[in-house]
Amino acid sequence: MAEATQDTGAASATRNTPARISIWAAFLGASLIAGIFLTPMFWLLYGGFYTFLVFAFGVVAIPAGHLGRRRGKHLDGRDRGVALLGIVTGWTLIFFSLLLVLAYAGLLAGLAYLAGSTS
Repeated sequence: MAEATQDTGAASATRNTPARISIWAAFLGASLIAGIFLTPMFWLLYGGFYTFLVFAFGVVAIPAGHLGRRRGKHLDGRDRGVALLGIVTGWTLIFFSLLLVLAYAGLLAGLAYLAGSTS
């Protein structure tokens, strides 16, 4: 029974946890972007919440990806590609969240202009 405990301890020691955190954060952020396109009414209602979560997942994915790349170097390249994908996706999420802020501000400005032109 003690051998089984030692085996799982050795397996978890060689696991590249930051790379896995990075890819999960990137996946969740990309899922939110898909949700924004599939349900635009929810984005209009809860735009700030969606945008904040996309930005937060991007901010988590980038440093975790860098840590995963560094840890992967010590683990003979284990999950370094996954960590790099997390870094690239994290930067894409941050860029997309900034575009969402601009789109939301443009939508509100356009509606304000239309409301002002009717009176």
